[in-house]
Amino acid sequence: MSTTESARATPARPPMGRGGPFGGMNVPAEKAMDFWPSARRLLGTLRPDRLWLALVLFLAVASVTFSVIGPRLLGEGTNLIFAGFISKGLPAGATQSALVSQLRAAGEDAKADMLSAMTLTPGVGIDFVALSTLLLWAMALYVLSSVFAWVQAYVLNGVVQRTVYRLREEIEAKVNRLPLRYFDRIQRGELLSRVTNDVDNISQSLQQSISQAVTSLLTVIGVIVMMFILSPVLALLALVTVPLTLVTTVLIARRSQKLFAQQWKNTGELNGQIEETFTGHALVKVFGRQREVEQRFGAKNEELYEASFGAQFVSGLIMPAMTFIGNLVYVGIAVVGGLQVASGAMQLGDVQAFIQYSRQFTQPLAQLGSMANLLQSGVASAERVFELLDAEEQSPDPEPAKVPDATRGRLVFEQVSFRYLPDKPLIDDLGLVAEPGQTIAIVGPTGAGKTTLVNLMMRFYELDAGRITLDGVDIAAMTRHELRSRMGMVLQDTWLFGGTVRENIAYGRPDATDEEIREAARATYVDRFVHSLPEGYDTVLDDEGGNVSAGEKQLLTIARAFLARPSVLILDEATSSVDTRTEVLVQKAMSALRADRTSFVIAHRLSTIRDADLILVMEAGRIVEQGSHTALLAADGAYRALYNAQFAAPVAEV
Repeated sequence: MSTTESARATPARPPMGRGGPFGGMNVPAEKAMDFWPSARRLLGTLRPDRLWLALVLFLAVASVTFSVIGPRLLGEGTNLIFAGFISKGLPAGATQSALVSQLRAAGEDAKADMLSAMTLTPGVGIDFVALSTLLLWAMALYVLSSVFAWVQAYVLNGVVQRTVYRLREEIEAKVNRLPLRYFDRIQRGELLSRVTNDVDNISQSLQQSISQAVTSLLTVIGVIVMMFILSPVLALLALVTVPLTLVTTVLIARRSQKLFAQQWKNTGELNGQIEETFTGHALVKVFGRQREVEQRFGAKNEELYEASFGAQFVSGLIMPAMTFIGNLVYVGIAVVGGLQVASGAMQLGDVQAFIQYSRQFTQPLAQLGSMANLLQSGVASAERVFELLDAEEQSPDPEPAKVPDATRGRLVFEQVSFRYLPDKPLIDDLGLVAEPGQTIAIVGPTGAGKTTLVNLMMRFYELDAGRITLDGVDIAAMTRHELRSRMGMVLQDTWLFGGTVRENIAYGRPDATDEEIREAARATYVDRFVHSLPEGYDTVLDDEGGNVSAGEKQLLTIARAFLARPSVLILDEATSSVDTRTEVLVQKAMSALRADRTSFVIAHRLSTIRDADLILVMEAGRIVEQGSHTALLAADGAYRALYNAQFAAPVAEV
């Protein structure tokens, strides 16, 4: 296998708060939520669809305009009905002005004022033709408003989904540019939560909040205009709602904002804990730690419950508060409007229309308030995603990049120094020459820096000092793709993906022919067990390779590397999951695979590296011994001590 599986190489880990299936959570705390900058950046992701957003705005204006005109027409219809009812009881043939004069002469000024404000035809009842025309116009306006609102929602959905699509693409590209150091310091479940849960929450928040914000804001503007046309006095009374709404929303939002940030932080931590536990499910069972796992899950689940409950409850107070304020204004409008009808300052239908507008006015204000719930949740998720997108990337590839003139596989380490943490040295002033065709074994105790050495060759980590050259070219002057295409890696931790056996073997060389795939399978003894599978090479493996044994998975990854035929081969405990008999066969296959290419073999079982051309013994990041198996045994040093510990040392009592 070449490059992709190598990404799973596990370095000599620096100290970091990541436990195993039974370890405590130690994820870095989320920084305080910076709402407005994050909100502006989130809205900025919509910029590529600004023309479509302009269309959304136009459709919203049309929909709201038709919706706002509707109550005015219905008010006129009420005026027609009321005027017709009053006219029916008046003497036919009399004029409206004469009747008003009679009432004033009789001292009934209030009735006179009310009649003078109306359009009356004494003795004639309701004009049903005019009334039906008004109702038909009102119906047409409401239908058009609904149609424009539907089209607006359709267009907006496309805008949001394209934005989220681009965001997912950006995240995917970002993940591929992040250094291995980043993945060593974050739980996989936490990372997955940001890529899935948080992005989905952003999608929902944008979809609902943009639609509500645009429609509600335009409705408020349109309704205010119509209310001032009907009655400036009542309009000023209704505007009292605005400052009350703003103050109430701000007070509630300040509290719920922190709770939403905590909610999504706890969601990521809980996902990380679940993923960690499921990965180590067998160990949990073996060591009988179900109770501890359940307690940890219960504690974190309780934290998530409290944060989620608090966020939803506090933000949910906005809508009832807005409704209460709206009802107070409604009562005030009803009282003042009734007095104005009695005084002749307004007609009954105008008051009815105004009451409808007051409802239309307070409802979008309440929606704008409750939208803070969605917006805060979405911005909290957006901040977590932006934190991922802003993470420090690996250094860019050089331009122009260098390429070795010939592919030989000669690797030279020149005064190489590296450390994971600045105050903890690991590798200092290391020098090494690996000639083409050599097999170099690296042995040493755990934490000696064996895998770190391999990670430096692959440029998973950058050097602190010195340089490494491949066929005379500094690997830092090559692109990572060019470098890793010349290297193959087989790890102790096997990796298979959901696909057929054939596809898994050909992962390093997608253009390989079927015969080349079978040849690689035969050379690495994969062909033996493939024929026992239900569909042979077309058998579909799951993403964990659960339908083949651990040893068979290891053989598949070796076949993958065999097919790739790189110039530099890295075997990191590649036969650790293979039985002893198969290991002998695989060693023969490895001999053919290592021919004419430089090979690095990391091994704890010293029996597997006796035939290596050069054996490096590492301790604390330094090469303390090097030589052949026979020479190192004769030297009676660190290698001899390791060898005796495996084969010759007596059992010691502890």
